[in-house]
Amino acid sequence: MTPHNSAKVGDIAESVLMPGDPLRAKYIAENFLENPVCYNQVRNALGFTGTYRGKKVSVQASGMGIPSFSIYANELFEFYGCKNVIRVGTCGAVHPEIKLRDTIIATGACTDSAINRNLFDGQDYAAVANFELLRAAADTAAVMQVPVNFGLLFSSDLFYAEKPANWDLWSKYGVLAVEMEAVALYTLAAKYHARGLAMVSVSDHVISGEQISPEERQKGSEQMIRLALETLLDFS
Repeated sequence: MTPHNSAKVGDIAESVLMPGDPLRAKYIAENFLENPVCYNQVRNALGFTGTYRGKKVSVQASGMGIPSFSIYANELFEFYGCKNVIRVGTCGAVHPEIKLRDTIIATGACTDSAINRNLFDGQDYAAVANFELLRAAADTAAVMQVPVNFGLLFSSDLFYAEKPANWDLWSKYGVLAVEMEAVALYTLAAKYHARGLAMVSVSDHVISGEQISPEERQKGSEQMIRLALETLLDFS
């Protein structure tokens, strides 16, 4: 057990989905996994293990933001031996070609956080997806005929910023959407020689101001969740 997770070693699968919202973790476990068992309720960061098409899979809530995500991901990799982690969440589009309800698979993550500059003595670290997991997701999406967008995410430290970012500049350089966790996953997965991938569904558009309801957000994520689970079948 850790200060944040009451699971014992062996309770958590090598392959894990990580939504931010604990209730989304519960929803995924109850609607996509067979025989899910709750292994963690500490701080209400719910975690479940079950099976998907015969494969043992876990779902662990991460909370919001880079610090919270880093705590749970670090413990999954270091203490529980997890090998494959896919973040499944939502994002705000900043690129004109990205639409509401689109699915984005992040090839890498930019950030305004100091997390990696603190870690690497002021230098910039390229936080990128694991290629094996990225390729498997691309192949799985093609087989499932699920339309996806590949590109960069921007992992922000601020949800309510005093000064908006220059999204025209970021989108010009290939950033598709903003969220708050992917950079932490890619950095920690690299540290522990594990596989990390971020999949996000577009719930709002930062430029146009469009957004979908919480109910639509939940339903719209289901195809992405299924894609993530099918992708994990390729890994033992």
